[in-house]
Amino acid sequence: MRGAILHTLGQDLTVETLEPLPPGPRDVIVEVGASSICHTDLSLRNGMFPAMFSGAMIGGHECAGTVVEVGDNVTRVSVGDRVVATFRPACGTCPSCLRDRSHLCTAIGGLMQRPRAKRADGSHAAAMSGIGTFSDVVTCDEASVVRVESSLPDSHLALLGCGMTTGVGAALFTAGVEPGSTVAVVGCGGVGQSVIQGASVAGAARIIAVDPVASKRELAQTLGATDTIDPTTEAADVQVRDLLHGNGVDYAFDVVGVAKIVASTYRMIDRGGMLVLVGYGPMDSEFRVPAFDLQSQEKIVKGCVAGSAQVRRHLQLFIDLIESGRLNTGALVSQEVALDDINVAMQAMLSGEVIRSVVTSFG
Repeated sequence: MRGAILHTLGQDLTVETLEPLPPGPRDVIVEVGASSICHTDLSLRNGMFPAMFSGAMIGGHECAGTVVEVGDNVTRVSVGDRVVATFRPACGTCPSCLRDRSHLCTAIGGLMQRPRAKRADGSHAAAMSGIGTFSDVVTCDEASVVRVESSLPDSHLALLGCGMTTGVGAALFTAGVEPGSTVAVVGCGGVGQSVIQGASVAGAARIIAVDPVASKRELAQTLGATDTIDPTTEAADVQVRDLLHGNGVDYAFDVVGVAKIVASTYRMIDRGGMLVLVGYGPMDSEFRVPAFDLQSQEKIVKGCVAGSAQVRRHLQLFIDLIESGRLNTGALVSQEVALDDINVAMQAMLSGEVIRSVVTSFG
């Protein structure tokens, strides 16, 4: 197998020939058809989540492919099934899963530390999120894959492993956007564009896209945004309230994770409004909320993990929405690249040149 390995935080990944370790009784082996590059991959590489990194690690956490082998105790998938690998497992037995909160499944900690491949020097490599999708073959626990029925290409299905599910789910499930409501989305990369689409599906009357990159604002308008704002011209929260004649929005989604931007996004919400934190910031990042304002105006600040989606039933729902034309994955795929170009593609995301690059060639 070939995989892109993160050796040292802050450094580029290196593509290596690896020997997959034998699968366990609950493991499945997936031949990867496509692996999408998410901003979280950049954040891990750049050291934003040091607790997630304990040595050589196969990068990547969202992919689609075909099952080629299963362990003796696997019951959820069979050889030949098309699957999406999800960055949050759904074990089905932990307290979170049993309370219909599989997006908070506690199995992920143990899965992330498990060695999955042997390097040429004999050392082992773990896998990001327990899957490590920047490789032509993935070995993972069955809790990390979901069987799907679809004619969509793997390059589109891969986005359901993290980005589109997180964004659409943030609107539909975390926030519960109501028909006729007003929405602001701050940060219009792949996840932000998916929030916009989710808010549109939910029936929001006004969807305001906030991003400094013109091409992202233009794309947002094709995916459901009714208004766009360039935050470099004037404070974004001021512009939002100007658009709404002094009022705030019912739902504001921060998809950036930078403390000062989170604070600005909070100022966008109206009385009784909700701020949803979708973007990951540094683990020690903090922002301040005025307690009296929060209490007296009944505002809500809510975290969002994986769009609060229950992947074993919601992934197929999203696929049905895509195939019926209600959601658009193709618009989010800016380019298809080879595994050997992984670092160039990650830099393109960092610079804002692309929404999503998808690895479709692994040879």
